[in-house]
Amino acid sequence: MTEPNKLPTHVGVIMDGNGRWAKKKGVPRLMGHNAGMESMKKIVIAASNMGIKYLTVYAFSTENWKRSVEEVSGIFRLIVKYVQLELNELVENNVRINIIGEYRELPADSVAAIDKLLDATKDNTGLVFNIAVNYGGRAEIVKAVNELLAEPGRTEITEEDISAHLYTGRFHDDIPDPDLIIRTSGEERTSNFLVWQSAYSELMFTDTLWPDFTAEEFGNLCEQFSHRKRRFGGRDKDDK
Repeated sequence: MTEPNKLPTHVGVIMDGNGRWAKKKGVPRLMGHNAGMESMKKIVIAASNMGIKYLTVYAFSTENWKRSVEEVSGIFRLIVKYVQLELNELVENNVRINIIGEYRELPADSVAAIDKLLDATKDNTGLVFNIAVNYGGRAEIVKAVNELLAEPGRTEITEEDISAHLYTGRFHDDIPDPDLIIRTSGEERTSNFLVWQSAYSELMFTDTLWPDFTAEEFGNLCEQFSHRKRRFGGRDKDDK
C-alpha cells in the first residue's frame, strides 16, 4: 500500500483507446466511448478513496471536432448522460467538478448539464475532479497571454502571471501542476494536454485501452510514481 505522503497530489489522465477498443470488439465507436465513461467513473472513485486531491481527465480536445458528426454528437450525449446518472453519487462522495476548456461552445443541452454539475458540486470539499472539455493546451496559453496583454499598463509578463490566467489558475483551489500524467492505449505523447502545467510532470504510459483500465492499474501506477526521484531541473544530492 502506498503511503499517503508518497501519493501524487494531482494526477492527469489522457483517456485514450475508446475507438480501438470498440473496433477490437466489432462494435460502434460510441459503445467504446460509453465503456470509457464507465472506466472514468471507477477511476474517480479510486482516486477519491486513495486520498488523491486533484484528478484531471482529457475528455474532449479542440482537435476532436475533426471527428465525424455522429461521433462528436454521441460524445456530447454521453456528457448529458454522465450528469444524469452520476450527479447524486458525486455529491454524496463530496467530489467537486471543475471544467477546463471552452465548454460553452458545446450544444446547449451539454452546456446546461455541465452547469448543473458545477452548481451541484461547487461546495464539496473532497476530490477536485477537473474535466477538460473542448480544451487545447496551446490555445489555453495563447488565451492567457492575450488577456495579460490587454491589461492597461502591462509592460512584462512573468511565468506566475501566465499560470494565474490558465484555466487551472482560475479556481479558488490554487490547483497545483500535475505530479503525474498517465496515458492509456500505448501511445506515448501528451497531445496538447496541460502543455504549460506538465513541464515537470512524471509521465507514464500503458498499453491498456481506456475502457479496460482498472482502479488496480491506476493504483499500481501511482505506486510506481512514489518511487521516482523528482529533481525539477536540479541535481539529486546523491548524483556524482
